[in-house]
Amino acid sequence: MGAGVIKSAGGGGRRVRRRGRSAAMSEINVTPFVDVMLVLLIIFMVAAPMLTVGVPVELPKTAAGALPTEQEEPLTVSITADGRIAIQTTEVADAEMIPKLRAIAAERTSKKVFLRADGTIPYERVAQVMGALNAGGFNEIGLVTDAQGPSFGGGAASDAAGDAGSGG
Repeated sequence: MGAGVIKSAGGGGRRVRRRGRSAAMSEINVTPFVDVMLVLLIIFMVAAPMLTVGVPVELPKTAAGALPTEQEEPLTVSITADGRIAIQTTEVADAEMIPKLRAIAAERTSKKVFLRADGTIPYERVAQVMGALNAGGFNEIGLVTDAQGPSFGGGAASDAAGDAGSGG
């Protein structure tokens, strides 16, 4: 950072004649550092919501709460509106799904998987994919939905928080 020079006026005490010599300023100017940090903070705040990875799916709305988070990045399987299946962001054919899931399950410590299915596809397709997930070694299946959906009990959305989550 910059070090400045402070000129002394020589107003008191003993008068010493020193021309051209000045005392060095010992403070660090942190203003440019703070400016850069604020700009970086704004950039990351704007960019962070755009970093979500996934296949575009119109999720159904439910009154269920969110599941607790884990240390390991969760495995996500998505079913699009036209019935195609994607593991994370990679599209997978039906015949290749179980072998790929077994290979992934062998490398992971958690047997939890999140299933994201478009709300317009038939329930039969969701059940088929859940069976394939179970056959592939994932027996903790969490169904991903959008929050603040309809509540059947007429109460708050937290009443049904225990209903969302896993099946297998």
